[in-house]
Amino acid sequence: MLVSSKLGCKNRCMGTNAPSTDELVRAYLAAKRVVVDGGFAHEIARQAAAGRGRLTPAAFVQEAAWVVLSSGMRESVVRALFGQLTRALREFDPAVLSADRLAARAAALTVFGHEGKVNAILDIAVTADRLGEDGLREALRADPRRFLCSLPYVGPVTWRHLAKNLGVRVAKPDRHLVRVARATARPSVDLLCDEISSWIGEPVPVVDVVLWRWSVLHSRVCRGLCDSVLHNPTA
Repeated sequence: MLVSSKLGCKNRCMGTNAPSTDELVRAYLAAKRVVVDGGFAHEIARQAAAGRGRLTPAAFVQEAAWVVLSSGMRESVVRALFGQLTRALREFDPAVLSADRLAARAAALTVFGHEGKVNAILDIAVTADRLGEDGLREALRADPRRFLCSLPYVGPVTWRHLAKNLGVRVAKPDRHLVRVARATARPSVDLLCDEISSWIGEPVPVVDVVLWRWSVLHSRVCRGLCDSVLHNPTA
């Protein structure tokens, strides 16, 4: 059984045999319940809504700033300072940031002292201001990987983080999802998320965020005692 509330952590994890799609999806839905019950339904809703509305230049810079800050940092740390940084960087309005870069940079550095990342966000604002809403939409439609990887502090893995937050149908192969893919005997994170998405009709980025948040919750409880496979960490 993939999910159990009765057995100890080591014993209720998946074994080495690859679960069927049906078993995988049932485990995913149980993991989603853990995420929702843990108070993170808003993350699922936000990811589900990504890409549905207008992608303004300011919204693009905001999403890019989150990914730039998240590089090498805990999500909880980024979340704690993001509100202050948003105010310091004028709500990420690229026109304002481009017009008064020095003042915005100085204000941002009082909140977050990493000059490289602050400069990267300001450079991204220049790009967003230059392209405008239509140009950003076209760049993401034509070749999201190439476009996003051209931005500072966005690389071979983090471009996927940014892309999925902008509504592109991709998953991010971070260490959490890589462990889940390996433990469920799936060849890659992409194939793992695609399999679940195709079976139940949820967008790949939603599957991604559910598995990622579940893995974070799981790691707080199991602390390396198992292979980070889908079970109920709160049981």
